[in-house]
Amino acid sequence: MAKDNSLKKIIAHSKEYGFIFQSSEIYDGLSAVYDYGQNGVELKKNIREYWWKAMVYLHENIVGLDAAIFMHPKTWEASGHVGAFNDPLIDNKDSKKRYRADILIEEYREKIQQKINKEVKKGKKRFKENFDETEFLATNPNVLRNQKKIDELTNRFQTALEDDNLDEIRQIIIDCEIACPVSGSKNWTDVRQFNLMFDTKLGSVTGDASKIYLRPETAQGIFVNYLNVQKTGRMKIPFGIAQTGKAFRNEIVARQFVFRMREFEQMEMQFFVRPGEEMKWYEYWKDFRLKWHKSLELGDNKYRFHKHDKLAHYANAAVDIEFDFPMGFKEVEGIHSRTDFDLSQHQKFSGKKLQYYDPELQKSYVPYVVETSIGLDRMFMTILSGAYKEEKITEKGKTTERIVLGIPAALAPVKVAVLPLTKKDGLPDVARKIMDKLKLHFNAQYEVKDSIGKRYRRQDAIGTPFCITIDHKTIEDNTVTLRHRDSMEQERVSISELLKIVTEKVNINNLLEKLI
Repeated sequence: MAKDNSLKKIIAHSKEYGFIFQSSEIYDGLSAVYDYGQNGVELKKNIREYWWKAMVYLHENIVGLDAAIFMHPKTWEASGHVGAFNDPLIDNKDSKKRYRADILIEEYREKIQQKINKEVKKGKKRFKENFDETEFLATNPNVLRNQKKIDELTNRFQTALEDDNLDEIRQIIIDCEIACPVSGSKNWTDVRQFNLMFDTKLGSVTGDASKIYLRPETAQGIFVNYLNVQKTGRMKIPFGIAQTGKAFRNEIVARQFVFRMREFEQMEMQFFVRPGEEMKWYEYWKDFRLKWHKSLELGDNKYRFHKHDKLAHYANAAVDIEFDFPMGFKEVEGIHSRTDFDLSQHQKFSGKKLQYYDPELQKSYVPYVVETSIGLDRMFMTILSGAYKEEKITEKGKTTERIVLGIPAALAPVKVAVLPLTKKDGLPDVARKIMDKLKLHFNAQYEVKDSIGKRYRRQDAIGTPFCITIDHKTIEDNTVTLRHRDSMEQERVSISELLKIVTEKVNINNLLEKLI
């Protein structure tokens, strides 16, 4: 399936099968804001649960928190968001479309990288088992030429970002002849910075109301509660605090479905460590978080690390885990070594000591922090992108096509569908008894309308890993047909064994055990 078409298909599929709807659609929608439907909310809940258990339950030194969305406005002054939470934006004068200048440059660089990837594919095809990729990358003239372009562009881009040189960022776009994706025009405005925070008023009378912000990230709620958690939980360094919750950013350039939204959900963990040990833990969390992603078996080759061209003001190391979405490799998670910036800033602005007394070192210090930050909505899109498949199948001599979501069984919105073959002969009664037992343990769906083939297809389309068919033989011997989504294989099993079989297959521990 072509990449440029697959995103449209995923968006259409998401609406048709109750995963994601445009917010306020009956009023023509609200740009870059989405609602999760009946299947979407289940998948989202399951992703959140897997992240939470992997971070909190598997690590004895990590605990949870649920901080408020509204925070004292000084929080955002201390964190640097009021003065420095900006995106560099550029407008195309002909299309009147606005873009993030840094993203335009990164996408241009990715196109050059794709040329290198094509050369590698051609080399593999030509030399087959004799192909040496390392030697090929070091000697092929086309690869070397394109790699030189990438290196020169990266160095120039990094320097411009570090110097906050907006004129140079625009000049890079001009020199690279980057065109507007809509108009094809290269007629660009100057680059400008735009602050992303939403503000509102706290108070009942407008004149007396105070200006506060909708939080642009969940991390600061952890930092201001660091000492509360440490003392009440008797936590010893190193330890972590995990949180999931909504964040808000006034994204001017909000496109690509739920990849970039104005209201979104984050899953973040701040890990507090001794100064000087941050890089050891930075490497640990890089490895662990990539392992978490690969455990979903969406394809190891679809992930890569990408180092930041410009470090944030609080970081001494930062890397993104990128996934190969329909629109190319994009960030799904960030791992950052934040030094002691956040706690030191809050200590300074609040006047309260946020130090930790280390009994082993017999001294107090402001801890350093290593952060893992993942967008739940982006993770949702990652799973949809990796799981969506169009397959040609042959049944009873006929070739047809099915759309299937190969979602890991533990994360699937519906774990099992109970399907009586007909509406008569007592089959629905037996099916209802099975349904009543299974729904106590996981999300099950009962469906009796349409032919069994059409019902299988509907369940495939929402990613249901198992279908149970109750037929006339069930009345005779108390067995049912258990159909497996991925292989479409069918087996005859006893009703008494159903709960055990399905529970073993859809248990989230199957994923968690891969991480131990």
